Amino acid sequence: MNPEKKTCQNCSREFTIEPEDFAFYDKIKVPPPTWCPECRMVRRLQFRNERTLYHFICELCGEPGISMYPDTAPFPVYCANCWYSDKWDQLSYARDYDFSRPFFEQWKDLFFKVPKASIFHRNVENAKYSNIVGESKNLYLSYSSTKNSENVYYAKNIDHSTDVFDCLNIVDVNRCYGIVDGTKNYNSKFLVSSQNCMDSSFLYDCANCRNCFLSTGLRNKEYVIRNKQYAKEEYAKEIKKFDTGSFSAVDALKKEFASMMEKTPRRYAVVLKSVDATGDNIVNSKNVKDSFDVYDMEDTRYVFRSFGTKGVYDANNIGNSELIYDFAGGGGMNSSGLMFSSNGIRDLRDIQYTDYCTTSSHLFGCASMRDKQYCILNKQYSKEEYEALIPKIKKHMNDMPYADARGRIYQYGEFFPPEMSSFAYNETIAQEYFPLSKEEVLERGYRWKDPEEKNYRITKKTSDLPDHIKDVDDSILEETVECAHGGRCTDQCTSAFRIVREELVLYRKFDLPLPRLCPNCRHYERLKLKNPLKLWHRSCMCDKPNHGHAGKCPNEFETSYAPDRPEIVYCEQCYNAEVV
Repeated sequence: MNPEKKTCQNCSREFTIEPEDFAFYDKIKVPPPTWCPECRMVRRLQFRNERTLYHFICELCGEPGISMYPDTAPFPVYCANCWYSDKWDQLSYARDYDFSRPFFEQWKDLFFKVPKASIFHRNVENAKYSNIVGESKNLYLSYSSTKNSENVYYAKNIDHSTDVFDCLNIVDVNRCYGIVDGTKNYNSKFLVSSQNCMDSSFLYDCANCRNCFLSTGLRNKEYVIRNKQYAKEEYAKEIKKFDTGSFSAVDALKKEFASMMEKTPRRYAVVLKSVDATGDNIVNSKNVKDSFDVYDMEDTRYVFRSFGTKGVYDANNIGNSELIYDFAGGGGMNSSGLMFSSNGIRDLRDIQYTDYCTTSSHLFGCASMRDKQYCILNKQYSKEEYEALIPKIKKHMNDMPYADARGRIYQYGEFFPPEMSSFAYNETIAQEYFPLSKEEVLERGYRWKDPEEKNYRITKKTSDLPDHIKDVDDSILEETVECAHGGRCTDQCTSAFRIVREELVLYRKFDLPLPRLCPNCRHYERLKLKNPLKLWHRSCMCDKPNHGHAGKCPNEFETSYAPDRPEIVYCEQCYNAEVV
């Protein structure tokens, strides 16, 4: 079979379906997509709200709590305890399939009536102000944390890590602050794209380092400052000159660090211990294409923020599962055969067009189902009835497709229309990774939610905070601190924030100053250190004579560095010659 070019029915750009893609679609018996890979990802991400939280009252028990849904949600919202309980009957929302109406119309009617759990918690303890977390405890304003993580504050995409603050996308990290894209780091702060480092600060693209400071591209080093080697005694003397407890001093160090990173030649992609892989930040994987922030993966394409999974196309936030297609996250742990679904919790088998289901199998067009089998639109069928009806529904979806307000056509094989998401575009992680203005969101037929007015009683202005952590007493715990952005940025600024005791203890222990930005603004600062979830075809920029080529390097590659970016981008060969 030859590659086939298609025109995306959403953005009208051309995209290519490769022979191996067709083989996957044939294997799971679905038609090829009509949206391009980027539009498919943006569509899925609009069904995942991680960080926009609201106060709410459970409509079943009446207890107050935190919810990812605003109080204007058109469906009942239950606290997690009530949602998982037997106090309500999922099958009471059942309806017969109506062959006189498009499937997606019927799905929408069900979806906006069935109760939703206020937040996504799976085997967690003490995580009141966190969302989409599993198998972890003691989390505060943290999101997408799993694999037995503990004591996680103001962080996102955290796996098997302990005592971490203000981090993004880390695995097996302990006692660290301000880490972005890190693995197996210990007792360190302000590391970017670094692995196996300890007792270090302000490192970029470093590995197996100890007692290093303000450096880039180090391998197996110790006692290095600004990429200069020191003896142990000299290092101890020099490091004392840096006062990381002072906000003004740390601010100057951050600016110097940013300048160093910009001038450092960069590998076209971070692909570690992996073969036949394209994308970025791929670790210990095989045959992974066009994917980002994944590890322990095999035979996957168009995947983001996933691990331990095999045979997956078009998915995000999935773990320890197989045969997944067009899945919008939620975990889906220990699952198989998930398609065109969102918010799968765990132990799911052979489900299509579902939302917020768990420990179930053979579901089609269901929502908020637990421990069920052979159900369509939340109605129970026998195995024989279910298997006879499903082919008829798929045919009906093709014969009577759904058309949204922009004329986009949805037959069998399309993910949910964006208009059926519970969330506005800017409440979801789509806004984090594919940011749009309000005007752009509305023009593309998505929903926008204007920020709610904040009326915080600010008791401490940023300008009045002590410069040094040694001058901060416990009274700061009673203050409402003004964010330096004051709500004027585009980073979902909360305009004010509080310091909690656990983080004050950390600042003192790590000799770090109080932050001047709210958690949202700090999160967006970290996001800016990551590349977009896109690839461009580029050539190596190296022209050094000692890198195994004459003149400019002829190597080409796919990279997440856009052509207009200022960084120096090398192929693997030239990069290794530079840093190893």
